[in-house]
Amino acid sequence: MTDVRYPIGRYEPQPFSTETKEKWIEEIKCLPEKAEAAISDLLANQLNTPYREGGWTVRQVVHHIADSHMNFYIRLKLGLTENAPTIKPYDENAWSKLIDVELVSVNVSLSLIRALHNRLYVLLKNMKDEEYERTVFNPEKNHEMSLWTMLGLYAWHGKHHVAHITSLREVMNW
Repeated sequence: MTDVRYPIGRYEPQPFSTETKEKWIEEIKCLPEKAEAAISDLLANQLNTPYREGGWTVRQVVHHIADSHMNFYIRLKLGLTENAPTIKPYDENAWSKLIDVELVSVNVSLSLIRALHNRLYVLLKNMKDEEYERTVFNPEKNHEMSLWTMLGLYAWHGKHHVAHITSLREVMNW
């Protein structure tokens, strides 16, 4: 049985390759339309349904994608402009409970994701291969992470959360 927390499996780091890079960058580019399609025509009560028992609601998932990918963008730019900067961790569960998540339409976060991913795509597409070797320091994990690993992680992350929503839709027959 599939673990509903990881409908596409856990992130598996991959060695650098041009083919994988192009695939991941394309996934970053396509995330906004996939997220929009995943929540298309959902009603308020459906947006407020958790994707699993004890999990986030669809609304929280959409806002989380925006929050998380904004952090990715900032971390990426820090990694490109500073020498192994320490990235700022954040409590994603606490963020998911803030009032803006409850009161702001998911369409606002979808617009943010669309604009953000446009910028991410241009930046990622134009990075030199050696720039993917640059690192940031993650104090939560107490290790350096390459920008290559971050690209893979966030390409996976978007698909992971879209799959939470689409899996819920299948189960609920929405």
